[in-house]
Amino acid sequence: MTAPARPSALTAGLRALPAGIWALGFGSMLMDISSELIHSLLPLFMVGVLGTSLVTVGIVEGVAEATAAFAKVFSGALSDYLGQRKRLVVFGYALAAFSKPLFPLATSIDWVFAARFADRVGKGIRGAPRDALVADLVTPALRGAAYGLRQALDSLGAVIGPLLALLFMAWFANDIEAVMWVAVIPAFLTVVLLLRCVQEPARAESGKDARPPLRLGDVRRLGRAYWWVVGIGAVFTLARFSEAFLILRAEDVGVPLGLVPLALVVMNLFYALCAYPAGRAADRLDARRLLLVSLALLILADLLLAAADDPWLAFVGAALWGLHMAFSQGLLAKLVADSAPLALRGTAFGFFNLLGGLALLAANVIAGALWQQFGAAVTFLGGAAFATLAALGLLAWDGRARAA
Repeated sequence: MTAPARPSALTAGLRALPAGIWALGFGSMLMDISSELIHSLLPLFMVGVLGTSLVTVGIVEGVAEATAAFAKVFSGALSDYLGQRKRLVVFGYALAAFSKPLFPLATSIDWVFAARFADRVGKGIRGAPRDALVADLVTPALRGAAYGLRQALDSLGAVIGPLLALLFMAWFANDIEAVMWVAVIPAFLTVVLLLRCVQEPARAESGKDARPPLRLGDVRRLGRAYWWVVGIGAVFTLARFSEAFLILRAEDVGVPLGLVPLALVVMNLFYALCAYPAGRAADRLDARRLLLVSLALLILADLLLAAADDPWLAFVGAALWGLHMAFSQGLLAKLVADSAPLALRGTAFGFFNLLGGLALLAANVIAGALWQQFGAAVTFLGGAAFATLAALGLLAWDGRARAA
């Protein structure tokens, strides 16, 4: 009996991906188990234990992510100059691992801020070199699949992390600090895995693409198509603020404290299930249409979260949020890789993430201020408005592409 065509195509795509892609994916999964175990409880810890305001939550989350974005610019450019991305990737994961014990030790918002700062600097150092390394390891025809697989495994970790938070919250009788200590273990396993299982591609070893130190003028070599991708990605980020607000919304509509991490479980489960198929689709279908689908999903998610008056609606909104992420994140990474010169690939991811990080800082501060002044509904309606703006930008991008 002949196997169905679609599963066969998906399986063939998985078999075609090299071992380094799988190692990077499982490394992302382990670190996300650690990070999401903490982050699924951190907003509750900041607000409920430390007495932090919602505006401060938005500022802490936004500054932390913006810091990561700045670090990505320098690490991406450095990886282009050195022609060696693995060292930066491992160092970034190691710094994030060493930040994990600071969370349960925190006794004030200053400690939390320091821990988030160190964690996000580590993310920033590894982010652009890792995304560029994914593109280095596969042919252009498999880039969507490679980014989709990494996002799928990353999101699987983001499912497992909050589930472990639920399990250990019950085990430790809602002792948030005790649960956060569990997160230290998978963080350090990530570093061991990457050290042993990821190999630098032959291009970096041969040195045939060696080039002089990066100059600011080299950024001009990133063409108009690339900057449109960066612009669209930034507006996407304005429309999609931190998942911390999903957690707070779940609590706001009556989800018991010990079950609040289920909001992230639902979101990341749908993200994990759909990221790889969406990545495979990105290798074959029109990018603009897929991004418009993702925005439609985000708008619907925001409208449901704005109207939610019981936990079920909040969970449906979280599921749609995850579908939006599946259709957008890997595809945007593929578009960056496709539109950037090989010698500037790390730099391209760095600037893409810098603009996205600045947009996330603005989005989180705006979301926190809207929530505190007008309530949760206005916060998510604002997200829907930014998503509509992103859709208009996509239509303009398509017009420029056709005119080029």
